[in-house]
Amino acid sequence: MIDGLLTIAGGLLAASALIIARKPNAAALIDKLTPAQGWIGVVMFFWGVWNAISIIRHLGALMHAPLFLVVGTGLVAMQLVVGFLLGFGLITKWTLSGNPMAMARGQAIRQKLAAYQGVFGLIAIATGSLFVVLNVV
Repeated sequence: MIDGLLTIAGGLLAASALIIARKPNAAALIDKLTPAQGWIGVVMFFWGVWNAISIIRHLGALMHAPLFLVVGTGLVAMQLVVGFLLGFGLITKWTLSGNPMAMARGQAIRQKLAAYQGVFGLIAIATGSLFVVLNVV
């Protein structure tokens, strides 16, 4: 359940420009999350890495619940992508700052993904919501 809620929060931040353009009154809610954007991104990214390992480890059991497997895999993908986009500043500060070539490569990947940040955010919101519903049902 926490996975879904974390992914929804990250999705809201990633898609904030699209959401505020359509619903200006949503700006107050998003402004509350914005100061923690980098930390939410870092937690989301590393949580996605952990969940990817977990899915691989439990693949046999998840084959018996194909809907949960598909939604869980989509959730992990969104955690990794949106987490990387939101937490890029902190991630590079901690891990890539000593290697200029790795930092340049990370920046290039971020540039390509940033063009689709709003779309990834909306997909993350949808995937996180579906994951929460699957856990409640």
